[in-house]
This record gives sequence, C-alpha cells and structure tokens, in this order.
Amino acid sequence: MTKNRFGLKSVISLAGVSVLAMTACTGPAGDGEGTGGGATGGPVVVGTTDKVTFLDPAGSYDNGSFMVMNQIYPFVLNSAPGSADPKPDLAESASFTSPTEYTVKLKSGLKWANGSELDSKDVKFSFDRQLKINDANGPATLLGNLESVAAPDATTVVFTLKLGNDQTFPQVLTSPAGPIVDDTVFSADKITNDEDIIAGKAFAGQFDIDTYKKNELISFKKNADYKGLLGPAKSDAVTMKYFADSTNMKLEVQKGSIDVAWRSLTATDIESLKGDKNVRVDIGPGGEIRYIVFNFDTMPFGAKTATPDGAKALAVRQAMADTIDRKAIAEQVYKGTYLPLYSFVPAGFTGAIEPLKKDYGDGNGAPDVDKAKKTLSDAGVSETVTLDLQYNPDHYGSSSGDEYAAIKAQLEKSGLFKVNLQSTEWVSYSKQRTDNGGAYPLYQLGWFPDYSDADNYLTPFFSTDNFLKNHYSNPAIQKMITEQLTMTDQAKRTKLIEDIQIAEAKDLSTLPLLQGAQVAVSNVDVKGTADTLDASFKFRLGVLSK
Repeated sequence: MTKNRFGLKSVISLAGVSVLAMTACTGPAGDGEGTGGGATGGPVVVGTTDKVTFLDPAGSYDNGSFMVMNQIYPFVLNSAPGSADPKPDLAESASFTSPTEYTVKLKSGLKWANGSELDSKDVKFSFDRQLKINDANGPATLLGNLESVAAPDATTVVFTLKLGNDQTFPQVLTSPAGPIVDDTVFSADKITNDEDIIAGKAFAGQFDIDTYKKNELISFKKNADYKGLLGPAKSDAVTMKYFADSTNMKLEVQKGSIDVAWRSLTATDIESLKGDKNVRVDIGPGGEIRYIVFNFDTMPFGAKTATPDGAKALAVRQAMADTIDRKAIAEQVYKGTYLPLYSFVPAGFTGAIEPLKKDYGDGNGAPDVDKAKKTLSDAGVSETVTLDLQYNPDHYGSSSGDEYAAIKAQLEKSGLFKVNLQSTEWVSYSKQRTDNGGAYPLYQLGWFPDYSDADNYLTPFFSTDNFLKNHYSNPAIQKMITEQLTMTDQAKRTKLIEDIQIAEAKDLSTLPLLQGAQVAVSNVDVKGTADTLDASFKFRLGVLSK
C-alpha cells in the first residue's frame, strides 16, 4: 500500500489495506454531515492493537507510530484518499527544476499549533536531522539519494539529489521519512521523546493531540488551522484506544463500543464476523508482505560464526525455500486473508514476477523436500541444521505464533532442520534485531510499502545500506537498483525491476512467505461514521511495519 491516508470509502478499492471493522451503533450515529459523532454521539472511537514506538519520525518506522504521525504532522507532498499520486500539501508547487534539483514552494502564513511559524527552515531541519540521526529503527534509508537540502528563503526549499531524474523522490516525500517537524521543539541530533513533543504542541496536521497515554489512549482534536491537501477534518474529535489483543477489540466491535477496529483482527475473528448478519466483509489482494530475514553474519555458516562458509549458508537459505509450504500457512493459519508469496514485489505492482515459484520447491509453488536434501548435500552439509528463529507475538497479530509454529513443523518434518523458536515483544524486538550487529540469526518481519512503486520493495531491502542491517551486499544488484531509480524509459525500468527480483531469488537475503489480503469489515447499517472518517481521520492501513 502507498502512504495514502485512506478514508473508509476508499479502502476496499486500493491495495495494501489491513483489517478494518466498523461497529453497529448502540447509540445515535453521526448525522452524516461531518459533526464528528461516533457510536455514542461523542468522538469517533478507533480501536487498534498496533503499538506506538516513538512519535518522533526519525526514531520509528512502523505502522502504529506512523498511523499517529499521519494525523498530527504535515508533509511537503501528500496523497488524497483514493489516490496514490503525490500532490502539494504544505507546498504550493513542487517540481524538478533540473535533473538533480527538486524545488518546492511552500504556502505562506503556515503555523504550528504552538503558534510558531512553519516555513522552509522547518522542512530543511526535518530532513537534515533524519540523515544526521540515522536511527537504526528509523526511515532514513529512504533518503539514500538525498545529497542536501537548502532553504534560500522562507517559502522555498531545494532538494539536491545524488542521482538525477529520481522516479521515486516525490513519493519519498509522502513516506515515513517525510513528516515535517518543528525546529523549536525537536532535537537536531537525537530522538525527541513523546512527552516533549506533546508539551511543545508540535502539530500541524489535520489533528492535534489533546491527551496522550502511550499505547493506552490518545485523544485527537481537529486542527482548525490546517490548510493542506486533505482539507478540514470532518471529525471534531477522535479517540484511539489500544488493545492488548484482538479478542477484546473484536468484542468491543460487536458491542458497539468502538466505531472502527484497525490492525489487527485475526483470521479467526474475520471468519467469525463473516457470519454476523450486521457486518459486511470484503477481501482482495493487498500490498503487505511477511518474510524471514537472514543475518549473513550469524545465521548457520554465517561470516561471524565458528564455521563460516558462504556456499553452505546459501544452501541453508535455499533448502528452507524448497521446504516451506506457503499455501498451507495461508489457508490453515490465515484462512485466506493472506496469499502465498513467491517474489519480493507482491502482485499488483508494475514489474512484479514470481521467480521463487519456479526456482524452489516443485516449480509450481509446492514444497520439495528431496530437492532441499540435494541442495544441502551438494554444498557439503550433511548434518541436521539448527535454526534459531525469532518471531514477534504482538506487532504482526496474534496469529504469528501459529504461523511460526507451522513453519517450525514444516522444516522439522523434512528431517533437515532443528528449529529453536523464540518470541520477543515488539518494543524490544525492533531494537534487538539490529543491536550489536543483530541479535537474531533468522527472524520475522513484515512490510507495508511507503509508496506505490516496486522500488519500495527493493531499495530498502537489498541496497548495501539497507534497513534490515543484515550484512547483505551484492554489488551487481546494487548497480541495478541504482539504475532503475533514475530510468525514465518505463519499459526498460520494468525490465530492470524484474531482473533484480531474479537475481535476488538466487541470493535469498530474505525469504518471502505471504502477501496480505485486503480485508474490510463494515456494519451494513451504520450511517455517518464512515462519512465522518473519510477524508478526515486518515488510515495508514497497511507501514511499514518493519
């Protein structure tokens, strides 16, 4: 999915949408005229299990955090609900004034909620600090082509790029690297804590934060001074309520205590809600992917293990790809709310192909244990391979435990692997995967694209300085990634994107497993709340959850 802040009307028609549910109203619904009423006539209430790590854009790169950022921070460019096209938000205009210069003219008279002037110095400051801080869990890797930012006057910003004709740069400005922050509140060289951001009223999006209890409750109020692309918020107030698990959230959906349930209901929840005559369930292809990351230093036979051997490490990765049954996981664990994924770019994006389907297993998507045995044997691996595999039980939904139990069972049934399965909660997990070179030899991640271009499934993962920090580098793939970024011939660019996937399928620095389906659950009788939320409280349905 793109970074679009989708409203409810548009979620069903666009890729990358996660689970969304709307309740029956036990009290008076909104009147459909944008009064901001929720299920009980008060604020619209949104439920989620997705946690916030940091409100500082430089320190977080995940769905839960970006969901909140989308409401409170402005962007130079943004995307209107139902569109993937970047258009001016803070900007009046934005365009390439030379192959390596992207010039933005800002609207005049912009203000932060604290009364400070919002101008070009804030824009320059926002991108400079992203690059300077370069937090391991932040989105700075998206700015790899940014050389410098200049602010020649109060309303002009000039982005100088390393490589000209960057086909993705306008999209990057709408991404998690793009929120503009107040230079009088945020630190220039370190992550600013949530409390200082709230106290400083450093908001200029459609909403301000009124009250904040991290990962418990956030109360948003309409920002009457917002003059960006999205227009005035229809909701006067929105409450975000956080749940420890999807079971309680589902119950509150059914009781009508919350208006919208957003990330994540389990596949079992969705299956159950399909039988509820008061709700409608829509499912289609989505842009989310789930995959396993290999740490090239610490995986079996990795560069910093007691027995380093690149050929054997590759054979382990390939044998796992031969053995895992994606279709069984999609059907048995996720009941069709995820689909098997045989590539790095999911179906629906220009350039998406399926090289893993042909190269691994039986050549048609099913596993082939005999092929896996031969792959290991040919590389000189005769012993059972022990895999220390880490997964997260809360960030990607409670079904992650079942997903990784299935993966463990499949791998061990082959007789080729012994899997030590461990789990860690997200707040620790997101740090430990990169701390000290990476604590996990193999581990789970998921991804929601930052913008609607196949590059967003390539550059962040397979560039030498990738956000995975998994010590993978292939100069030939890096060269192709760099070339496609600036290629204006779209047919040639698409061919390069295909070639990158084919080459990466041989390296397997990550192992794609599943592509998320788009699921929307809405109450057939609710009136008002959908209109209140549409083009108002925008959903990042589907970050990067990294």
